[in-house]
Amino acid sequence: MTTLTAKALLFDMDGTLVDSTAAVEGAWATYKEQYPHLDIPTILKTAHGVRSIDNLRQYVFPAGTPEHILQAEADKFEVEIVNSANRAKEQGTHGIIYLPGTKDMLNALQSPGAKWAICTSATRTYATAALNTVEFPLPAVFVTAEDVSKGKPWPEPYLLGAAKCGVDPSECIVFEDAPSGIRSGKAAGSKVIAFLTSHTREAVELAGPDVIVENLSQVKATWDGEKYTLVIA
Repeated sequence: MTTLTAKALLFDMDGTLVDSTAAVEGAWATYKEQYPHLDIPTILKTAHGVRSIDNLRQYVFPAGTPEHILQAEADKFEVEIVNSANRAKEQGTHGIIYLPGTKDMLNALQSPGAKWAICTSATRTYATAALNTVEFPLPAVFVTAEDVSKGKPWPEPYLLGAAKCGVDPSECIVFEDAPSGIRSGKAAGSKVIAFLTSHTREAVELAGPDVIVENLSQVKATWDGEKYTLVIA
């Protein structure tokens, strides 16, 4: 059992708090109809935790494609993720769901004065829709793809999240599941708790987190008015 303290908690969204794997895979399948050359299995191995605009730049569009075109396509792609999730829900399956431990953690986050943020590679449109789908309250500090010039694995998302919380990054704990996000949190100077919800243990270990657990259910948080105490099973 490990105990850590922090003045703010910074969460990735997808793969950490919620799981939209099925919806994302559905969106890529739809995208492949327009771009049949895409190697979807290869893309899915590395795309998680990376901004859609960066994935499209790397896998879909030729070098030199203007940023405004890439951004427009990224917006369309993330709308398709939401559409895919809605279709799944209509068919009686789950496109976006809570991951284990999320609801319990939310109780701690809603304590008076508790400082926390979501720092996601998703666009604000998609991230808002995804959280609304599972009725997760939108955080006061919400860092999305549009807010940074360089997304994960660069440190900017978590540096911005810490700054908006008014806390030094070294006094924050980052929760992540993707290697790119783990590297982002470490580069920002924060401790990182990593989950095994989307990648192999080997891939997660290579990214260098401070703690590895299966999912958020192994982390219990309390807020005392000044700091969090985390007990990690």
